[in-house]
Amino acid sequence: MNKTKSFDIPKQLIWRAYKQVSKNKGAAGVDEVSITKFEENLKDNLYKLWNRMSSGSYFPEPVKAVAIPKDTGGQRTLCVPSVSDRVAQIAATMYLEPIVEPKFHEDSYGYRPNKSALDAVYTARKRCWKNDWTVDLDISGFFDNLDHDLALQAIKKHTDCKWVILYVERWMKAPIQQADGSKVVRDKGVPQGGSVSPIISNIFMHHVFDIWKKKNYPTVPFERYVDDAIVHCRTKRQAEFIKVMIEERLAKCKLRLHPEKTQIVYCKDGDRRDEFPTQNFDFLGYTFRARGAKNKKGDCYVSFSTCNQQQSQEEDQENHKVMENTSDHVDHIRGNIEENRSNSQRLVSVLWQVL
Repeated sequence: MNKTKSFDIPKQLIWRAYKQVSKNKGAAGVDEVSITKFEENLKDNLYKLWNRMSSGSYFPEPVKAVAIPKDTGGQRTLCVPSVSDRVAQIAATMYLEPIVEPKFHEDSYGYRPNKSALDAVYTARKRCWKNDWTVDLDISGFFDNLDHDLALQAIKKHTDCKWVILYVERWMKAPIQQADGSKVVRDKGVPQGGSVSPIISNIFMHHVFDIWKKKNYPTVPFERYVDDAIVHCRTKRQAEFIKVMIEERLAKCKLRLHPEKTQIVYCKDGDRRDEFPTQNFDFLGYTFRARGAKNKKGDCYVSFSTCNQQQSQEEDQENHKVMENTSDHVDHIRGNIEENRSNSQRLVSVLWQVL
């Protein structure tokens, strides 16, 4: 180790991290320095960052709060780090990823190499065919409530690298700067939009959920995409039990399930014909529910399957139109029947008078 430096951080790691940030582009942070402006004095900027990180004197800027609309309505806040802080965070991610990636659960899909949201959706669809019940989990304010001490404990299970642990803590505690310039100090949560936040969240949930689940309920399958998870159950009773156990586990880790958005779902299809109030759920932009399908022979049947949420809404609108048109058609037929019945009655009356 360099005797003048507290931490032995390779310059090549900072360079690789910069290349990744440059490739991803992204907006400027609170310092208003864009990637283009950062690159105008690239050599000095990277050296200053490496020097500060290596000496222990690196402190991140506040993250810039940016409100973006949700597809479901309302807004969520993204926290944008400065370009320099993004380079530092990517460097830590590059250090951690080779260590933790081989240990992650195969059904953890979020922000991982060679895994995607579509992989999670595809696996969930297959498991819904085999399991009658699903627990659709929604963790209330996960990114706002993740406990810093527990997150650091989880990271320390994988590495004792002092600079990574030190700077992860500083990134988690970096204040949020609002549009009016005011700053919000944080004692919990990770910035949604930070480059290091996905791997912090995955390490945290690996210990809070994945390992716990595998140890205690190894035969109950699930798919997890960071804080969004689906658990498959054979029976309603099992689903109710698993939901309670997960609630208790999350409470011990200072998280909670959203009481309204978390739901038990019956995967109704052509063979599963029982009734239950909730028979559909949304997962990673796709709606799971009963819908018409065709087999290889061209025969129609009802399957519990998926389509993206926009298509699902369009299907609902189309079905509503069909129902309206059907209702109008039925009313028209009913009117014709009533008219014919009235005409028949008048004809009978005339014939009776004639006879």
